[in-house]
Amino acid sequence: MSAMIHVSRPTGSILLLELDAPPANALGLALRSQLVKILDEIATDDEVRAVVLTGRGGVFCAGDDLREAHGRTAPDALAAVENFNRLMDWIEALRVPLIAAIDGWCFGGGLELALACDIRLASDRAVFAASGVNIGLMASVTRLPRLIGPARAKAHLLTGAQFGPERALADGIVTAVHPPERLLPEAFHLAEWIASRAPLAVEATKRVVDGRSYVEEELPALVASADHREAIAAFMAKRLALFRRG
Repeated sequence: MSAMIHVSRPTGSILLLELDAPPANALGLALRSQLVKILDEIATDDEVRAVVLTGRGGVFCAGDDLREAHGRTAPDALAAVENFNRLMDWIEALRVPLIAAIDGWCFGGGLELALACDIRLASDRAVFAASGVNIGLMASVTRLPRLIGPARAKAHLLTGAQFGPERALADGIVTAVHPPERLLPEAFHLAEWIASRAPLAVEATKRVVDGRSYVEEELPALVASADHREAIAAFMAKRLALFRRG
């Protein structure tokens, strides 16, 4: 079976992306190309307010396809790594929040993929590794220290050792750990909660937290937005707000 990404909508405002490239959901060049097209579509679809990213087969993602990488020449190998890094930047900069639902292996580039998402949940059988040093490369050397601090990050980055969900939770890599059968339902619940908030405010908050914008740049449009007026009106009327992304 060829590698693919399954796209579905659990609700009208939430998108589910499932990596399906047995046995390890490796991100080879073809799968990356699929993901870029999907991200481009999400960026222009105002109905999408949150995305859940996971892997099928009890595996999140084991990074690059090493069988494919084995046949690359030096220039092609560098181009492939740079291509992967650009993809991670695109994921991180996506308009809407992404939630990584991590089950099973999350190694190397797979960890980088999870770190490029906004929120990470794990199953209690997830296994992590910042394994760039294990294959003579670097991975997660920017995002992991930014997330958990240099000292904790170096313990993972310099050893490439595997660690479990309890360590990931303690270090702040994931925000919650669930049984495998609860992982997606909990991710959907979180996505639905985010999708119910004022979307312009969610998007602006993400940009500011990521350092791609400033509070002073975002506030004027938010204060003048219909969503802000709706939130105040709903509060006064003691009803749920109905946000229109306007």
